[in-house]
Amino acid sequence: MEQEFKILIADDAHENFAQIICDEMESSAKARGTGIAKRSPDYIKQKMHEGKAVIAFTKDNIWAGFCYIETWSHGEYVANSGLIVAPPYRKSGLAKQIKKKIFNLSRQKYPEAKIFGLTTGLAVMKINSDLGYEPVTYSELTQDEAFWAGCKSCVNYEILMSKERKNCMCTAMLYDPKDHFEPEETTKDFKEHSKLYERFMKIKQWKLLKPFLKKETNGAAKPKSFLHFFLNT
Repeated sequence: MEQEFKILIADDAHENFAQIICDEMESSAKARGTGIAKRSPDYIKQKMHEGKAVIAFTKDNIWAGFCYIETWSHGEYVANSGLIVAPPYRKSGLAKQIKKKIFNLSRQKYPEAKIFGLTTGLAVMKINSDLGYEPVTYSELTQDEAFWAGCKSCVNYEILMSKERKNCMCTAMLYDPKDHFEPEETTKDFKEHSKLYERFMKIKQWKLLKPFLKKETNGAAKPKSFLHFFLNT
């Protein structure tokens, strides 16, 4: 039987969960061998105070997940960031429920904004496709320096900068309210080409990693997480 969750728009009453959320974000990033923009508990509390976050609980009121909204380029772009699901509730469908809730909140607050995301995971690509996102090039994302500065805490930042912010390990996806396919169409496309997307992502990641693996064989220092990420993708 599928587990039931309560997914709410976070507010000041949920501030006590800010540290737990930050700790789980960091732990999850380390386990994946990738990085995310590090956020402080105060930043998470601010998002709760502004009504720009959603939080999930079990029916027994145990914290289960979280996600928040960030805006860039003066509100022209919106990112649904920091998606995290507590380990006991992963693979339960909760991530999809949270993404849908934060997506709808983003559309409500910023109806004209383009909603985008970066992901290294096929599962998140599928969730985004179900909402109407499409894969795009990095040039179609915000060019706000503050957004890209957030990538500095990612282990793949050197790759991003070596490609002049035009490519990296992540796949970019975008929902443009003025020019988009319906979710039924993007979902169908993803199902038909999911194996191709997976193969493409592996080839792209291998090509991006290759120069850094060469450095390692030549004796240059290289973070272990690059190789760890490739072997576990």
